[in-house]
Amino acid sequence: MTMRNTRSLLGVLVGLIAAVGLAGCSQGAPAGGAASSAAPSAASAAPSPTASAPERFASGEVRIALVRQLSSGDYFEQWLAGAEAEAKAIGVRLEVSSADGNNDKQALNLEQAVNTKVDAIIVDHGFADTVQPAIKKAVEAGIPLVAFDVDPGTPEAVVLGQDDHRIAAKALEVLKADTGGTGEVIYVYVAGFAPLDRRNEVWEQFKKDNPGIKQVAQIGVVNSSTASAVADQAKAALQANPNVKAIFAPYDEFAKGAVLAVKELGLQDRVKVYGADISTADIAVMTEPNSPWVATAATDPSNVGRVAVRAAALLVAGEPVDKTLNVPPALITQQRLRDGGITNMERLVAAIPELTTPDVARVPWAPAS
Repeated sequence: MTMRNTRSLLGVLVGLIAAVGLAGCSQGAPAGGAASSAAPSAASAAPSPTASAPERFASGEVRIALVRQLSSGDYFEQWLAGAEAEAKAIGVRLEVSSADGNNDKQALNLEQAVNTKVDAIIVDHGFADTVQPAIKKAVEAGIPLVAFDVDPGTPEAVVLGQDDHRIAAKALEVLKADTGGTGEVIYVYVAGFAPLDRRNEVWEQFKKDNPGIKQVAQIGVVNSSTASAVADQAKAALQANPNVKAIFAPYDEFAKGAVLAVKELGLQDRVKVYGADISTADIAVMTEPNSPWVATAATDPSNVGRVAVRAAALLVAGEPVDKTLNVPPALITQQRLRDGGITNMERLVAAIPELTTPDVARVPWAPAS
């Protein structure tokens, strides 16, 4: 996540994120601004199909290191499951390490991957200042690299991300429709996390375009129990601002905390929650009786993990891959979940096929996924 704060604030945030599962979020946004919000171009798809896998892939000799900042939480578990399934389909060995929120440990894991001469590296989240020196070593060693939601600090890496601008915009479209574009709103945000910073850009513009929307409080914390901490903050903000109509919480752990606060205060009929990201656990919260969480926008974490592995494999095979890959999100409403009897990610993907993007970095020798 790119920190737009001072180094002192960086130190605080680094301490806070230990063992945190920030869905689709990272420290270290790309320098110079947000990642492209455009959908992947046709160049993202693999070249013409080949009859068989390259020899090294067929023999299972290709090693791809997946160097993760975080691994706990429903989102990250589903992301990894997708990556592992794709690795098996392609015929590569996926060597996974997790720093459990320790940025220095992630940097060491990345350096170890470079030293063991893996064929490619996927960096899954991270703090730019600590991972970029090791990424530079990987590039100098000629190791192809894919960076998911972290600024690699080099044009040589493929940058993979969710379209966070569209994620925020889709959720805010529903908030505007439900509120009529007027009313008091509580906003949940912590600066310095790349996806959250990009979503914040949309929120700031949304307020300018909709002067009837009044932000009466900004809350937010990221730690080992984000949802419960946000719940405490949200309760205080709701009690201090009794006319609030909505809470914009563009990260699923924030949204869960907001839901807890609204329910504990018995405000479900008056205050609605608009979030971002999705997982099976999130679906359960959105569809439970009298839940105030009415809309979210998200990608399928399993699909994003698959895309990361495909992109790395194509780089190893010497095939062309766009330098920037963005997986487009879908709008997911509470009503759609309930009407469709959707209770988990498998049913959600079946109901919204666009959550699966098999043509993004398609590998010609692997079955479609």
